[in-house]
Amino acid sequence: MTRLEIVFFAILTVSVVLNIGLFIYARAVVVRLLSIAEELWDLQQMVDSFAEHLNQVYELEMFYGDQTLQNLLNHAISFNEQLGTFEHIYKLTEEEIDNTETETETGEET
Repeated sequence: MTRLEIVFFAILTVSVVLNIGLFIYARAVVVRLLSIAEELWDLQQMVDSFAEHLNQVYELEMFYGDQTLQNLLNHAISFNEQLGTFEHIYKLTEEEIDNTETETETGEET
C-alpha cells in the first residue's frame, strides 16, 4: 500500500464512522421530537376537554354569570389557543398514526 492509499483509507474510515454517528444521532432526535409531539397532542386534548367541561359548568343555571368562572373560562380558551400554535408539531404524529393505520388496514386485507 502506498502512502496515498493509506490516507484515502483513513479518510474513508473516518467518513463512514461520522456518517453512522450522524445517522444514529438524527434518529434519536427524531424519536425525541415525535415523543414531544405526542405529549403536546395529549396536552391539547386535555385542555380542549377542560375548556369544554368548564363551559358546560358555566352554562349551568346555578353558575351562569359568575365572573370567576367566566375569567377561568376565558383563560382556558386563551391557553387552548396558545397551544394551537404548536399544531405543526402535532401534525407530525397524526401523519405517523395515519400511515400506521393505513398499513395495518392494508396488511389485514391481504
